This record gives sequence, C-alpha cells and structure tokens, in this order.
Amino acid sequence: MEQYNKRIRTDAELLLTERGAVYHLNLTPDLLADTIITVGDPDRVQEVSKYFDSISFKVKHREFITHGGRLGKKNVMVTSTGIGPDNIDIVLNELDALANIDFTTRKPLELIKSLNIIRLGTCGSLQKDIPIDSLVTSSYAIGLDNLLHYYRHEVNAEERYIIDDFLQHTRLSDINPYIAEGSINLRKHFTNGYVDGITITAPGFYGPQGRTVRAEHLYPYLIDALSTFRSRGLTATGFEMETAAMYGLGKILGHKCLSISTVVGNRIDNTASKNIPAAIEHMIKHSLSVIEQL
Repeated sequence: MEQYNKRIRTDAELLLTERGAVYHLNLTPDLLADTIITVGDPDRVQEVSKYFDSISFKVKHREFITHGGRLGKKNVMVTSTGIGPDNIDIVLNELDALANIDFTTRKPLELIKSLNIIRLGTCGSLQKDIPIDSLVTSSYAIGLDNLLHYYRHEVNAEERYIIDDFLQHTRLSDINPYIAEGSINLRKHFTNGYVDGITITAPGFYGPQGRTVRAEHLYPYLIDALSTFRSRGLTATGFEMETAAMYGLGKILGHKCLSISTVVGNRIDNTASKNIPAAIEHMIKHSLSVIEQL
C-alpha cells in the first residue's frame, strides 16, 4: 500500500479541469471543509444550506451541487451525490483527492486528513416498530452491490461476525454481500431522537429492494429475510442505496462517516409518509443542530 501511495497519478486516473478542480464535483482544494454533509437529491442541497449562517460559494456540475459556508463557528459543505453506490464511488474518491492529493505532483500529501462525512438521506423501514418519519442511524451497513469488491479492504472481527450471521440467515451468498462499520465517534452524538441499527444498501430501487412491478423477482423472500435478521443486538432497520458504499470507502480512505435517514416508507406494513418534504425538513433541522456542536 505504501508503494502504491507514492505512485504518481496520471491525468487519466484523476481528472482535473483547467482551473484545477476535480472533474465531477467541480471543486478545488481551497473550497473543501472538514465537515461535509451529503444528500442524494440535488434539490435538497439548498434545503440544507438555507440553515447555514452564511454561504460562501455555490458550485454545480451535472447532478453534483455543492454549497459551502458557516454553521455556527464551523466551516461546512453540503454536496449532492445522486442515487446509488456508483455515484458514492465518485464523490468519496474526489472528496478524498481534494483533501489528500497534491494536484501539482499528483502525490498524496505528507499529512493525511480525515474528513467528517455525514449523509442525510431517506430509507424504507425493515421493522414494523420503526414507523414512517422516524430518524435512523447506521452502526453498520451491508452492501448488496459490488462496489467494494473493486477495492482492497479488510473486515474486523465484529464485521466478520455480523456478515457471517447475515449470509447464514438470508442465504444470499451468491450476491456476495460486504459490510462496513460507520464512525463510532460521530454516531455517539446522534442518539436523541434516532433509532440505530444495520442499514442494507441495494444497487437498485425495484428488484434489488424486493419490489416487483412486471419483472419476476429472483428472491421473493428478500424482505422477510432482511426484516428478521438479528446480530450483535442489532436489527436491519433500513433499506436504501448508498450507505454501505459510503462506509466502505470511508473506512478504506480513513474518513469518519455516518449515515442518517428519515423513513419515508415501511416495507413491513406497506405504509408511506404522507408528507415526505416535511419529514426530510425535520431530519435536516434536527441533525444540523447536532452537527453544529461537533
């Protein structure tokens, strides 16, 4: 790993614009804050930044929108990721490059920086007793996608125990799930008003999350298997499309990551939020009050 980190990145490996910005996020290193809020929906960026005490910049490229400013005494950023693990791959790697790569030499900096990356998203509840409009945090995330299989990563003893339980219980070994833990240091601040558990990350919204519209589902038992999963005193609380990729890459790159979601649908009792914008607004306001104090 040390040898790899000293290798110069080529133009094709790390795309930069003429003004020295990472290609997709369109950000330069001087704009980077140590605390970064991520949201999936580009329109949600302004719903977060409207609570900043001041806004110093707004940058947009494709579905990636970033607003930077001050929240209390803290420099913060909010950036949109779009939907899915593939976009998380782009956002996490480019945020890390902004923090830890010298864009002139294309070598890692001597002092590697660890960012606080906090996701404010939505999910479907996998437990009947976690109703719509609840706020959930993720101690661990299990990925049903394949993103982390392209990176060298290791699991600790606790992660190994949980993923072994998961494979035995769900019989999804042909999908080759992976697991990653979120930041304990961040999570300990988000306890009042939040339900903690294990998030399941899928690579799609319909079949991969157990939905059947017209195409026949290969795993008709998927929701039942996930909702009855228990390990280390935790249940599978939510189903969404980003957290495992975020936790996995965050762990590999040395960043502190936490995913927070508001429940917009309950997959067990088949109910949905009557006012999703209001539920998201509550999550944003409640979570920003905690982020400001970090």
